[in-house]
Amino acid sequence: MNNSGAWKMKNKGSNNSPLYAGMSFLAFLAFFCMFVFSILGFKMFYTVHPGEKGLLFKRFSGGLVKDQIYDQGFHVVAPWNNFYVYNVKVQEAFEAMEVLSKNGLSIKIDLSFRFRPDHDKIGYLHDEVGKYYVDSIVKPEVRSVTREVIGNYLPEELYSSKREIIEDEIFSLTSKGVKPKNLIIDAILIRDVTLPKTLQTAIEQKLKQEQESLEYEFKLTKESKEAERKRIEAQGIADFQKIVSSTITPELLRWKGVETTQELASSANSKIVVIGNGKGDLPIILGGDK
Repeated sequence: MNNSGAWKMKNKGSNNSPLYAGMSFLAFLAFFCMFVFSILGFKMFYTVHPGEKGLLFKRFSGGLVKDQIYDQGFHVVAPWNNFYVYNVKVQEAFEAMEVLSKNGLSIKIDLSFRFRPDHDKIGYLHDEVGKYYVDSIVKPEVRSVTREVIGNYLPEELYSSKREIIEDEIFSLTSKGVKPKNLIIDAILIRDVTLPKTLQTAIEQKLKQEQESLEYEFKLTKESKEAERKRIEAQGIADFQKIVSSTITPELLRWKGVETTQELASSANSKIVVIGNGKGDLPIILGGDK
């Protein structure tokens, strides 16, 4: 019993030794560091993927660094600073809206537009506008410009070749409007136009009649050219006959008759050839066997 009590007292004294206390402190410190690291780690390590750019906000030394752009890759940031990642790839958005034409009719129009931030100016974009620039800048500008441009045209012009002109005008004015905000418009396309049913039917009928009129004019032009071709051909034949007639004389005809008579006389099939004063003073062939 005495030996057992002495062993317990000895073992109890070893738990209070400096070595044990130091190991406990190190274990606690390691646990604390792991805890802090797990809390702050997501604010220290960032990956910028392809098609992205990064920005740094220094909380205690100057704020947003506008002119320093972080390219793709892995970056370590102090936990008290903020790191912002921007998508700088070309993006696409859609907008459906109702606008008024030049004559006051309501038109439903669907647009698609492609855009991206200016790669080298995202620091200024973030400082002046922020990451939600699509809803705060791009879409309002597209809507405003579209209403302005469509208001200068008639509904039927959206169905004609002027549709591309309208697209180009919307693109040009929108690009000009968002450029000061360090944004770039890549394209704006009119995907669909919906008119009141009666107006749409009238426009389609008008376009059909215009097409038929063009086809009729084409046929008239074709027939006119064909008539001109025939007239020129007939004139050519008449001129040819006139020239030939002026060169055929009685002397020529008699000479050709003599030549023909000679050929017949020398032919083995010729039987009777009478040369005399026939009609036109030409030789007369009375007969012959074949």
